[in-house]
Amino acid sequence: MSEQLKQHQPSMTINEQISNLKEKGLVIKNEDYARNILSDISYFRLIKAYSLGLKEKNGKYYEGIEFEHIVALYLFNANLRQILFPQVERIEVNARCRISNYVSEKYGVMGYLNKENFADEEYYNQFMDDVASELSRNARAPFVKNYRENYDGGQLPFYALVEICSFGTLSKFYKNMKNEDKKLIAKSYNVGYTYFESWLESISYVRNICAHYGRLYNAIIVKKPMIYKQYADMNISNNRLFSVLLCMRELLKGSDQWNAFVDELDMLTKKYDKINIYSMGFVDNWQEMLKS
Repeated sequence: MSEQLKQHQPSMTINEQISNLKEKGLVIKNEDYARNILSDISYFRLIKAYSLGLKEKNGKYYEGIEFEHIVALYLFNANLRQILFPQVERIEVNARCRISNYVSEKYGVMGYLNKENFADEEYYNQFMDDVASELSRNARAPFVKNYRENYDGGQLPFYALVEICSFGTLSKFYKNMKNEDKKLIAKSYNVGYTYFESWLESISYVRNICAHYGRLYNAIIVKKPMIYKQYADMNISNNRLFSVLLCMRELLKGSDQWNAFVDELDMLTKKYDKINIYSMGFVDNWQEMLKS
């Protein structure tokens, strides 16, 4: 016999939310402060996400955990997203450029329309479905209308198409390229193509978390990157944020902006001393490992 399904919990007023938290053992010294926070950040976004590790599952908070502790984790995460996103953007824009240039030069600007230029027909068809969705969503964009209305066939050249494709769609496009093509693109980064393919997928996943105001703190990275053996030998997990940062370092090393990001991250971890950096896969000498 299957287990009985749970019933949805009824809505609570903010005062009821505060009472509920206190019943669960959360220390709330300033109820006005808590009331203001819960008026700006939903209970589900704040409490459900950032109580992980602070209480027993479906139980009470560990002794001494304060409301301000949860808020600090939320603010750390928000600031982390804000300083990380520009670094992800640099990788994304650069990858669009290099993949676009390579494909356009080798196969022509309309070469993406020929399935013979790719490894797997099924994946190619999925990509074209994604393209159709992106074109529909961006139908009013001036440059899309221009190509649709004024060019033979109404199709976009690849160098224009990549600008409306999501990073995830670009990642899938690269994944379906022929190995010889993937190798040459990855070589421009001094990275093996199997690593680069994995990294694009993982960085795209993190990018989406940032773009949708999600949680990076103490989060499991579902799209795990392939990491170098030296890191695996150090027992660095590839399902936490730190592993993705190591991959990003390889793509941005030698960059003043990346080193500035590491410094900002270091200051952020010191400002919010309630965080547990190990919950994100960090190690003791993480600053040294991330600096390029």
